[in-house]
Amino acid sequence: MSAFNARLNYLFNSYYQQTATEQERDELFEIINSSANDVELTALIHEAWDSLQINEPLFDAAKSMDMLNNILQSKSHQDNIHPIRPPNKNQVWLKVGVAAAMMVFVGFGAYSLFNSGKNNINKKSLAKDKAKPTHDVLPGGNKAVLTLANGKTITLDSAKNGLLASQGSAHIKKTRDGQLIYEDGKPGAADVAAEMNTVSTPRGGQYQLVLNDGSKVWLNSASSLSFPAVFKGKTREVEITGEAYFEVAKNAKMPFRVKVNNTVVEVLGTHFNIMAYNDEAEMKTTLLEGSVKINNKQYSSLLKPGQQATLGQSGPIKVTDNPDVDDAVAWKEGIFQFRDAGLETIMRQAARWYDVQVSFTGKTPTKEFTGRISRNVKASELMGMLKYIGVNFKIEDKHITILP
Repeated sequence: MSAFNARLNYLFNSYYQQTATEQERDELFEIINSSANDVELTALIHEAWDSLQINEPLFDAAKSMDMLNNILQSKSHQDNIHPIRPPNKNQVWLKVGVAAAMMVFVGFGAYSLFNSGKNNINKKSLAKDKAKPTHDVLPGGNKAVLTLANGKTITLDSAKNGLLASQGSAHIKKTRDGQLIYEDGKPGAADVAAEMNTVSTPRGGQYQLVLNDGSKVWLNSASSLSFPAVFKGKTREVEITGEAYFEVAKNAKMPFRVKVNNTVVEVLGTHFNIMAYNDEAEMKTTLLEGSVKINNKQYSSLLKPGQQATLGQSGPIKVTDNPDVDDAVAWKEGIFQFRDAGLETIMRQAARWYDVQVSFTGKTPTKEFTGRISRNVKASELMGMLKYIGVNFKIEDKHITILP
């Protein structure tokens, strides 16, 4: 292997493993962007890709080749390397250009990007090991406030692990991994059904909790969940704002109902996501398993697994049969994931997660973007990826400005 090839291999591997210095990242992108022979460069990157030192295989050979071809598709579109999925005419892929593509698939950590089923957002070491950067913003993390029925508030991210409070027969505990759990206490203890609690996440926050019936709820940033400490009566009713993912414990005798705005989502036991931010034009309910019934004052719809219901401020409920479910729940796995998304849509998500203000100067780009990236990165790295495909920006005092 030549010295140049060995160097590229080293840079590629270091970037993938998140051990590359800023100078090494710049060197890698400079090699990619200035390459005079893209065919040769592609071969070298194939070699570097194959040599990545990963503890266990992430994909089979076919999947790995599909991913790498997607990474290389912009340059290959021009140089007869034949991409598997060429970009649409009016679409700019986040995977456009090898450099930008590496940032999507590689640059922000295979660990947080590919280990599905594990929430890797905001590991404590991130805040501990990285000082707050100048003109930059660190990602959000596990932050929430619990408001009890008596008005007492508990800041969950700074509260000690263990028992936080008791309400009737429910003991409220914080676990080591940052979850809030409502557990049954002594049998026969008095319950007050009206004792409603609220967990609220700020912009730049998220939290996970387990309700008294065993149902699990993940709250995204700038969201809230109101619920009784103990479910009593014929139904289990909660209310949300913002976005939440539910894994509802089955109880046919006691349906689970989620109130959001003027709409009610009713389930028996199922997994689903509700996105209902006030700054979004539509409320979206995405069903992963089970069934849900959606009702508002005028319309009603029953969803099957793999369907998504969209409800605007006016008009009927629109049901989509084959949405990309992964897009809807990617946030829960610590990923930004976009499909044909406009820049304003991307920046609304960024504003909530990084707790920043966003403004546009000049004409807003009308391109659409598709791609995925870990949420466990600084704002500058997310924006830097967009910069590789023509989006200019500056970050000052928790304010991101999109430049002409």
